[in-house]
Amino acid sequence: MTGWMILLSEIAAGCARAIVFVFLIYRLLSADRPGKRCVAVVSAGIAFLVLSLTVLNVNESDVCRIGAETVWLVICASRLQKAEIRMSLFVGIFYEIAVSFWQFLFSSWLGVLFSSPDFQDYETGWGQTAVWMLHGFLVVLVFYYLERRKMTGKIAFQFASSIAVAGFLAVITLSEQKTLVIAEDILDMWTVLSVVLMMSVLIFRISRQYEMEKELAELKSEQAELLERDYLTLNQAYEVNAKLFHDFHNHIGVLQQLLSHQKMQEAEEYLNSLQAPVREMTDTIWTGDETIDYLINSKASKAKSDKTEFQAQVEFPRHTSIRSADLCAILGNFLDNALEAARQIPETRRRYIRLTIRRINHMLVIKVENSFEGNLIKEGDTLRTTKAEGGLHGWGLKSAQAAAGKYSGCVQTTCADGVFRAVATLSY
Repeated sequence: MTGWMILLSEIAAGCARAIVFVFLIYRLLSADRPGKRCVAVVSAGIAFLVLSLTVLNVNESDVCRIGAETVWLVICASRLQKAEIRMSLFVGIFYEIAVSFWQFLFSSWLGVLFSSPDFQDYETGWGQTAVWMLHGFLVVLVFYYLERRKMTGKIAFQFASSIAVAGFLAVITLSEQKTLVIAEDILDMWTVLSVVLMMSVLIFRISRQYEMEKELAELKSEQAELLERDYLTLNQAYEVNAKLFHDFHNHIGVLQQLLSHQKMQEAEEYLNSLQAPVREMTDTIWTGDETIDYLINSKASKAKSDKTEFQAQVEFPRHTSIRSADLCAILGNFLDNALEAARQIPETRRRYIRLTIRRINHMLVIKVENSFEGNLIKEGDTLRTTKAEGGLHGWGLKSAQAAAGKYSGCVQTTCADGVFRAVATLSY
């Protein structure tokens, strides 16, 4: 093949490798999905690298190509996809090694099958055939991986492990064949690297598992603090009501004295002084769970003080297996987020929160809608808090998702036409 055709082929193959990499980063590290801009920037950088290495006459050095390509891909992943740079570097290094390893296997085994060493010479048409067979396989592989949206970490680990083990067996078998002459030092090098690739898959799995467990531990800690805060509010409400009932016989005695002396106006004024806490009790939204009732009423009271309209429609089934703590985690976080969002709307505009709890067959649906103004910020597939201060903010929806997950449920959020909706579904 002519030099310019080889150059174009190398540029196209490099772009294909780069595009596959950014999509792998998207799935493996839960980074931002690569858009057209990301793909264009990555491809342009790879084309520039290939041209530069060709001009500098180092295009035949795999070490230089792998190093330069890895650095560029990691920079793009961290800047354009907001991926963690440490894990991006880990994935990038072993991705490039794996591609080179499988390129060696493809060209070698094609040479064995067709009894021709031409497949190992990438300056020939046969060599480029081997190159594009591998890159076509990579494209198909990443499309398959992207379509499997419900692929769990365990299944992905088994899939990657199978590929790594297959590569190890392929290179071992290659060393036993007699059709194609391959230098022993090259075989030894790739054999060692195949073992390293298997170990890298295991290390990556352990690392991600550790990160998940660490995040879960932090989530449980934050959820406990959120629940403690809400339970503190509920305990205060219990104390107020307990005091009211404790003093009830005293109030009856005072009223009896006033009425017995025909002091009607004083009795009426005394009753009016007791009316506020009694009214708060009669406004209670009963679900059958005292903890949830007090939680809803405490949030309704906050909404009233913020001049936010609060509406609630509750249809709560009896004898569910849903724990009060989990319901508090969901309701408390939904309502806290709604209160915060409504508070940011000017008082001249309508502020409102609508709470709906419904039973649909054996599903409990909790929906909170609130007026919303501003822009949502997404990090990967999750929403990032817009609150300026730190602390517990940002964990609310994660805490609700963790609670819903205990009951084979999920949490979904949408925002349209100035209305933010958070919906949790739970099985019972």
